[in-house]
Amino acid sequence: MAAASGQRASALAVALLVAGILASLPTEVRSIGVCYGVNGDNLPSPADVVALYKSKNIAGMRIYAPDEATLKALSGTGIELVMDVGGSLAALASDPAAATAWVAANVKPFVPGVKIKYIAAGNEVEGDATASIVPAMTNLNAALAAAGVSGVKVSTAVKTSVLGTSSPPSGGVFKDAYMAEVVRLLASTGAPLLANVYPYFAYAGSQGSIDLNFALFQPSSTSVPDNGLTYTNLFDAMVDAMYSAMEKCGGPTVPIVVSESGWPSAGGGPETTVDNARTYNQNLIGHVGNGTPKRPGTPLETYIFAMFNENLKGGAETEKHFGLFNGGPDKAPAYPMTF
Repeated sequence: MAAASGQRASALAVALLVAGILASLPTEVRSIGVCYGVNGDNLPSPADVVALYKSKNIAGMRIYAPDEATLKALSGTGIELVMDVGGSLAALASDPAAATAWVAANVKPFVPGVKIKYIAAGNEVEGDATASIVPAMTNLNAALAAAGVSGVKVSTAVKTSVLGTSSPPSGGVFKDAYMAEVVRLLASTGAPLLANVYPYFAYAGSQGSIDLNFALFQPSSTSVPDNGLTYTNLFDAMVDAMYSAMEKCGGPTVPIVVSESGWPSAGGGPETTVDNARTYNQNLIGHVGNGTPKRPGTPLETYIFAMFNENLKGGAETEKHFGLFNGGPDKAPAYPMTF
């Protein structure tokens, strides 16, 4: 009996210690989001997809256009949502009534049951279409306010090529004037900039000038000193270049949400392996809670691209192989991951 009592006391002490450790962890990094693309002919139903998110304790989802079945399946789950406007950007920019109708159809019926956190007015918009970003954001903000919807922030998702200069990170600057307008609007509304950050593409295009370990968050002989800060991975350098660019155009307090990041497991050069994809994504999950050298200790909300391999995705072959899971009814993991 004395031994059993001692074992119970020891177990209680361990439980209390674990509880104390968990209580001290920042709640912002209890999990990570994953993007839900649907360019496949073998994908599970939206209800099954949401159930998979729940079973893996994935706390956030990004979808690339409103989808009623997905929104209904998300209701009551607590999963936070980034929802893109899809192909509606030009209409939302040109007509406030279109923004009113969009909010009435795609937001108002689903909140607060669905935790819509951000609306993305465009994803990696280029060329003349960039002129629609700020007007669409403005009209959506007004429509949300008129509908009595609070807590939903409007932004746009950009790729790192919006930077004219990115090295060193402190030298980050936007190459086009429209980004300054975007940043000023975000600063006025308190919304973050959504940034798609892919060390994979930087590495693949570097012709061997970037160390693979530096791109994979692995120990590397590469480090980048910059104004008293030291960068030991490519991801942080890319994010902080974006922060530097925002500081230079009136957005020093605008946060960044990484709305996409990932690594393909096949379809490209020798770096596109299952092991490298798993290494990058697992290390990404473990890293983003620490912030970046420019924003240390500030957890960086991040969405991995993507939930599934998408066999109908266009573009380079690698685009079909970013998934954490395969398609098909078995929803088998492409490789082991811990969320």
